[in-house]
Amino acid sequence: MNSSLILRRYLCFSGGATTASSASPSKKKPLVFLGSPQVSATVLDALFNESAAPNSIFEVAAIVTQPPSRRERGKKLMPSLVAQYALERGFPSDLIFTPQRAGEDTFISSLKELQPELCVTAAYGNILPSKFLNIPPLGTVNIHPSLLPLYRGAAPVQRALQDGAKETGVSLAFTVRPLDSGPVIACEKLAIDDDIKAPDLLALLFCEGSKLLIRELPSIFDGSAKIKAQPQDDSKATLAPKINPEEAWLSFDEEAYVLHNKVRAFAGWPGTRAKVAVVDSNNVDQNVLELKIITTRVCCNSLLNENDNENISFIKGALVFPCGGWSALEVLEVQLPGKKVVSAAAFWNGLRGKQLKKLTQEAFC
Repeated sequence: MNSSLILRRYLCFSGGATTASSASPSKKKPLVFLGSPQVSATVLDALFNESAAPNSIFEVAAIVTQPPSRRERGKKLMPSLVAQYALERGFPSDLIFTPQRAGEDTFISSLKELQPELCVTAAYGNILPSKFLNIPPLGTVNIHPSLLPLYRGAAPVQRALQDGAKETGVSLAFTVRPLDSGPVIACEKLAIDDDIKAPDLLALLFCEGSKLLIRELPSIFDGSAKIKAQPQDDSKATLAPKINPEEAWLSFDEEAYVLHNKVRAFAGWPGTRAKVAVVDSNNVDQNVLELKIITTRVCCNSLLNENDNENISFIKGALVFPCGGWSALEVLEVQLPGKKVVSAAAFWNGLRGKQLKKLTQEAFC
């Protein structure tokens, strides 16, 4: 995905570009931004635009992001999406730092030379050590896509969707050594739509987080944010551990709503997968297919045959999988390995009259 498309999809602020070179270092306080993926560009865009305002008291003095990685076709070594965006906005390349770890001595020395008043993180992807956190006198603040202390950790949006949460939000909090446990400056709540997928919810939360950051920056710079920030109640904390690709498999012994939530949560990466058996009309020849399940919805169990909990049906444009608890999951889009995403109807037509059957849990081992 090129960066212009990324910006059209994810950025929720508009305005002229500003860079460190367009601000007056004698008047504006230096701020260092840390972020890496697509959603981080939303926050950086907001900071660029705010720093360009006539009454702005800060400049983006440097950007810290993940080192270049190999991605897309051809596995070319490419800068992070935040670095790519910053360069396109005219930000000086020598002020974009890409340490492997945020505690590297060379990087820490460079950061100290910049004398940042404040650091802002948004999906940076590296743990910040104490020697980093001790540098900015106003501290480091983080945009975290959950209502802290709920869903501390690497995958807050995915785990909230997997749990079937009806509400989430975004928090602006001071960064301390224990992960995501610092005092909360402010937060915004957001209702979760039943069909929204993780990438879209993540983008929405960072968009709201950008607005929250800009609103609270004056209080952070004048020091009042540290006074009003509320300590988290650790007894109410929940964890959102990093997703393991082995979690991607769907077991249709579970209820349909559990599987639907998992499909939404793991959309994008790592996705959700299922194995099905393709059998001929005589139920003799069997071929096992691995499907990536792209889009689903929970349907009423009236579509199920009470005497058949094994066969997968095609009804009204959807593959209907019998699930646990006498429930049913409609699969609307699928993807075969190495192929494009197709509708359930296109996939079904490609079977040429053959039938689909669920496989037992042992097939996933």
